[in-house]
This record gives sequence, structure tokens and C-alpha cells, in this order.
Amino acid sequence: MLASWALAAAATADAQQVQVSGLANVAFGTVANFSVDLVRSQSICVYSSAANGRYQVTATGNGAGGAFTLASGSNLLAYEVQWSASSGQATGTALRPGVALAGQTSIATQNKCGSGAAASASLIALIRASQISAATAGQYRGTLTLLIAPN
Repeated sequence: MLASWALAAAATADAQQVQVSGLANVAFGTVANFSVDLVRSQSICVYSSAANGRYQVTATGNGAGGAFTLASGSNLLAYEVQWSASSGQATGTALRPGVALAGQTSIATQNKCGSGAAASASLIALIRASQISAATAGQYRGTLTLLIAPN
């Protein structure tokens, strides 16, 4: 199973900017244990020029209505997305498709986390064991789009 991430960064009229680096595709791999949730977390750098490094994140999947789903032909496999404003996290705040999670604060003081912290946030994707055990065998793929904007 593979999930790929797309990223869009928004700028506001007063030229506040965000920059994201370190985002990579996620491979869930072959499932061996159907009774355990599959969790994949990655630490990324989010820099925001807004006051106190504030930003918001909005996630949209490629399923119907922006749902977080992976597909293998007509078979769908739901997954969840979580966000943490700290790096190195395996859990975070659950994101809902198309709904902004506002009030996030980055510790990054430079774009690309050039000096200081190597990463400032965690993106967590997980597939629940109940979804895995009910899924039809196949290679599942999907795309998650993240919109990060100053807040």
C-alpha cells in the first residue's frame, strides 16, 4: 500500500509565507498482522512567517468528498490522518477532510529548518486493523493533499 502526499502552501495578502520540507511518500508495505493498526509517521519542517510561527493545516484525500481513502481498482480502504505541531510524534490531532486545523505553532525559525530544529511537525497516517481485516487483497494507492497556510 502506498500513499503519496501533495502539498500546497498558501500566501495571504500581507505576504506572510509558509514553507514545508521533508515530506515523503508513505509505504505501508505488505500486511502481516491483521489485528494491529498500521501507523506511519514522518517528521517534517513547517516554517511560517506569521506571528509566533502560527499556521493552519487542511488535508484532503482523493476519495469521494475528499475522504482519506486508498484504492485498489474499485476496492477502497479508509485511513486516518493526524497532525502534531511537534516532530517525532506517533499520534496527533485527527484531521477531517477539508477542515482546517488552525492555531498550530512552528518552532522553525528559518525556512527548510536550515538551522535550529531539524523538523517541527509530524504527519501521521494510520489504517485501523478493522479496515485492514475487512479489505480485499490488492495494491492500494491514494493521494493526500495538504494545504498549509499562515494563521
